[in-house]
Amino acid sequence: MKKRWMGIVFAWMALGFASLHAGQVTVAVAANVSYALDDLKKAFAKEHPGIEIRTILGSSGKLTAQIGNGAPYDLFMAANMAYPEALYRGGTAVTKPKVYAKGALALLSPTPRDFDEGLKTLLSPSIRRIAVANPKAAPYGEAAVEALKKAGLYDQLRSKLIYGESVSQTLAYTLHAADVGIVAKSSLFSPKLRRFEKGKNWIDIDATLYRPIDQGIVLLKQAQKNPDARAFYDFVLGKKAQAIFKAYGYLLP
Repeated sequence: MKKRWMGIVFAWMALGFASLHAGQVTVAVAANVSYALDDLKKAFAKEHPGIEIRTILGSSGKLTAQIGNGAPYDLFMAANMAYPEALYRGGTAVTKPKVYAKGALALLSPTPRDFDEGLKTLLSPSIRRIAVANPKAAPYGEAAVEALKKAGLYDQLRSKLIYGESVSQTLAYTLHAADVGIVAKSSLFSPKLRRFEKGKNWIDIDATLYRPIDQGIVLLKQAQKNPDARAFYDFVLGKKAQAIFKAYGYLLP
């Protein structure tokens, strides 16, 4: 019995010792990437079982402000390039921003709809409100307006547009306050939205009508000499992570 208890004690001591020395990397992540995070972390853990990835979700703007105010983050995965580029110019980021994925747009209708005419579906009298992100505040909104203009539809549809201040608010408007919405395609792969069918509830918006949104990653100053943070940074830019991003609706760099 004594030997048994000694074995248990040593096991707990070993576990405690291991936890004290296990690597932990804190990553600030734009909210639109949240749906792919679990798969990214699981795939990374298979290659680096001793490193724990802790993620902080938020808008790119708010996360940038937190980083500027000294938040102890190791990496930043932004929804566009503007914020990591600003951090790099200011010296808070120690790697030049690199594109890890390109955000794409989709046209979503909570109720089944005939999408044979593509974006011209929006001209239907039955569609009275179209949710888009605010183009002055969100890159996905800027891309949505660009697509409508290139398709020659913006002037005809302007009065139907209602604006969300973020990707998540635009999605909420699409589901509860509008007839359709132009949303981040990645959001359609969340557990709550997987019930919607391509061709029946949503379609891709032709990527030649807008510039897909370059999403950038940087290694931050506090992690400059952290090999665990560097390992996750390299993983996000590698082939396995790229395959995961593609499965969640992103276009590849």
